[in-house]
Amino acid sequence: MALEFDDSNFEAEVVNSATPVVVDFSATWCGPCQQLAPIIDELAGEFEGRVKIGKVDIDKAQSTAATYGIMSVPAVLYFKGGENVDQHIGLNPKSVYQEKIESLL
Repeated sequence: MALEFDDSNFEAEVVNSATPVVVDFSATWCGPCQQLAPIIDELAGEFEGRVKIGKVDIDKAQSTAATYGIMSVPAVLYFKGGENVDQHIGLNPKSVYQEKIESLL
């Protein structure tokens, strides 16, 4: 199951993480986000212990979404060493996310 990130824990959980982190920026009103949610949960299970995978609800974490320039959801950002190193905007097949996560390891 994916972790939940918000304005209060984003820096500690993502920016200061010793392991790579994948963050799914989404919203409850977004159809493609709802389709992506189970994929993110599956990936969290597959990469548990190697990569931290979580979600940010942009309506509840507006400051974090603004900091990273989230203008469209779903947006999946990849962090390594506290830096945003890549991103995918929109819904993609699970394999696209798997390949990118593997490249972080």
